[in-house]
Amino acid sequence: MIPLDLFEDPPPDAEALRVPLAPGAVLMRGFALEGDAELLQAIESVIAQAPPLHWQTPGGGTMSVATTRCGPVGWVPGGPDGGHHYAAQHPRTGRPWPAMPGCLMDFALCAASEAGYPQFVPDSCLINHYAPGAKLGLHQDKYETDLRAPIVSLSLGLPAVFLFGGFQRSDRSDRYRLVHGDVVVWGGTSRLRFHGVLPVEDGTHALVGRRRLNVTFRKIGR
Repeated sequence: MIPLDLFEDPPPDAEALRVPLAPGAVLMRGFALEGDAELLQAIESVIAQAPPLHWQTPGGGTMSVATTRCGPVGWVPGGPDGGHHYAAQHPRTGRPWPAMPGCLMDFALCAASEAGYPQFVPDSCLINHYAPGAKLGLHQDKYETDLRAPIVSLSLGLPAVFLFGGFQRSDRSDRYRLVHGDVVVWGGTSRLRFHGVLPVEDGTHALVGRRRLNVTFRKIGR
């Protein structure tokens, strides 16, 4: 296992910091680097209150990614259609989800505005914990009531290859290497594009350790 800080990517030039992915979708490289320690501390506080769990998929399998949540409502398995839904309580403990830390809310507002969504105010925050080898298959984020609002996705820790496809699972997916501090925002006509993450390679990040944390902010609109 090789420490990642021996092979850090060189800082991108100004023109490469903003990468259009599709109409209404953009990758903002390094957007979260300033203040990343504060964001990580807030994320760890949520994890301490509600440790990440490996939930079952609609098909009966177990996700390789462990997840937790914060904010008024959280994404949980077992929806009426066999998929997932949003609930105000943890399905195992019956307790409310941890409150969303103020710095996470502020970050989400700032990132969304920078990406062209100044009216976005999230009411749910999903925290995905990727150990080496964990992955996330192609899927749509479609269980939110308000599909006008974008998804704001923050990457911290180990790098990962992000897949961003079309509106059918079989459509070709473009691949983007996401590193610590990168942010992807998609909404508008791209809101229901399929996306996923290839298996995370092993390594160690100076701040986050041997893991990748992905934090996605959503507007459920209940």
